[in-house]
Amino acid sequence: MGLDFLKRKTGVIVGDDVRNLFLYAQEKGFAIPAINVTSSSTVVAALEAARDNNSPIILQTSQGGAAYFAGKGVQNKDQTASIAGAVSAAHYIRSIAPTYGIPVILHTDHCAKKLLPWFDGMLDADEAYFKQHGEPLFSSHMLDLSEEDDHANISTCAKYFERMAKMNQWLEMEIGITGGEEDGVNNEHVEKDALYTSPETVFAVYKALSPISPNFSIAAAFGNVHGVYKPGNVVLEPSILGEHQAYAQKQLTSKTNHPLFLVFHGGSEITF
Repeated sequence: MGLDFLKRKTGVIVGDDVRNLFLYAQEKGFAIPAINVTSSSTVVAALEAARDNNSPIILQTSQGGAAYFAGKGVQNKDQTASIAGAVSAAHYIRSIAPTYGIPVILHTDHCAKKLLPWFDGMLDADEAYFKQHGEPLFSSHMLDLSEEDDHANISTCAKYFERMAKMNQWLEMEIGITGGEEDGVNNEHVEKDALYTSPETVFAVYKALSPISPNFSIAAAFGNVHGVYKPGNVVLEPSILGEHQAYAQKQLTSKTNHPLFLVFHGGSEITF
């Protein structure tokens, strides 16, 4: 894979390199896998697999996975363990990733409203690292405020994105409802019709975030579900994502067919 356009071709990448890698993936028609890691062993396993397949990779910690990284003996009052675990995982990944010869995006997964103290703690670490090194500790973070109404979701994301944009950091946000349960966001009992985000709603995210920075992606629902479930329980409609792109292209009179960066979430008929 020719990645000569990257300033940093191995190890954790940040800023413009993250955006340019996503643009390259769009151009070549491939997705970049995001792997949740909970220990040095899972980090190494994911890096080995990516290296052996000559592939860039996204390594991410969830709130629960970050607490596990800190150790089961650490109390998580005020997200202390989750903050410490995520930060220690970030430093470990930064130190070991260059050894594997591939670009790595260092990300965090699913921060719901009740977990915002975790997000605040990680951004504090990002800003401290930025002050010393000129780049944030993490490449990107995810806010999952899909349990909130759309206005609250988008406005809260915009507030945090203002802070992140000062470090040229990427934001992933979730709009609509991804079924199932993950990290305390439980959508196991929503109506199936609610599992599909409209193009208008997705474009509302674009209108709110794009004036702040172009460095964001949208996890929109197309019937996908977190967790393990039997095939046929959910109808996946990935064509909806194409409708999001077409709608945004029309609104923007864009020359590109893919003006949005979109994210797939969920197990999608994984039965094991």
